[in-house]
Amino acid sequence: MPGPGPGGTRRRDRRGRGLRGPLMPADLPAHRTRAEQFDDHVLTAVERLERRWARQLEGTEFAVEEVPPSHPAPWEHGGVPLGRYFPADAGLPARIVVYRRPVETRAIDDADLADLVRDVLVEQVAHLLGRSPEDVDPGYRS
Repeated sequence: MPGPGPGGTRRRDRRGRGLRGPLMPADLPAHRTRAEQFDDHVLTAVERLERRWARQLEGTEFAVEEVPPSHPAPWEHGGVPLGRYFPADAGLPARIVVYRRPVETRAIDDADLADLVRDVLVEQVAHLLGRSPEDVDPGYRS
């Protein structure tokens, strides 16, 4: 069995089989985490909205958070929110947040997840612009 390498570290594991590599090669789609895939859906939906509403959305921040805060906003009744719009305030820009876990639990598959992310963002942008979701994106499904 080989002895310790430079600095007293072993070059192989204790059974001499070598160090483990990644289970999934980095060039395969499954290598990306669910959170990274979710972020990709959000970016795709935001880019689509910005093509149509670039001027109105200028300076608006888009974010993803795992779950909403435990205390709902005063106007929120019922279920868990999927997203929120925070108006600009005290030097902070307007912000739209999508909550990853609640959205993922409602999606059937990856295509449904992409549609749901788009719809959540459309609803929040509609709130920001003071328009109906159908005006913001004609492909919106209520």
